[in-house]
Amino acid sequence: MVQTLASGGWIMLPLALCSIISITIIVERWLFFRRIGRVHHADDLLALVRQGHMEQAQQKIGDADLPIIRVLHKGLDCRFCPGKAMETAGIAEVAGMRRGLAALDTIITLSPLLGLLGTIIGMIGSFQIMAASGIGQPHAVTGGVGEALIATAAGITVAVITLIPYNYFLTRVERETETIEQYATRLELALQEQAAGTAS
Repeated sequence: MVQTLASGGWIMLPLALCSIISITIIVERWLFFRRIGRVHHADDLLALVRQGHMEQAQQKIGDADLPIIRVLHKGLDCRFCPGKAMETAGIAEVAGMRRGLAALDTIITLSPLLGLLGTIIGMIGSFQIMAASGIGQPHAVTGGVGEALIATAAGITVAVITLIPYNYFLTRVERETETIEQYATRLELALQEQAAGTAS
């Protein structure tokens, strides 16, 4: 297997680098999204705010280092304008959730192109052999074509393996963004209710 891949030529080196970067980002993002998928901390925090237990709500924030909790924390810190504070914090958190996805997108596009480049270089080599020796050595020509196609196969494989997690992570970012917006709106309403109750 290693010998087969090595026969794809020097273009296999950037493809191998792309695959290493892709796997690293995929594992890191999977662990990240697995960790932040818990929203029960946000439910508990909202319940405390509705009951007027602001100090306990602040303690709850310290117990959970999650994007949604950090956004709600901004809302509690700026009770006179919680919406804008949480919107600003939400933008930063969404940017953090999208970290590494641009690199995956680039690898999805770049890998097949690198594979195609390797195939073209291999085909050029095969035609040079044909030009030098004529068609008297068909095995040399077909062998060169076979080696050239390895690069294309490797490039498409890297792109396919990267594409599925990339789409999953994009879906997770959208889902987490919607969740943050939902809980931010609920906290803003809870703070308004508390302010109205205090005023009356």
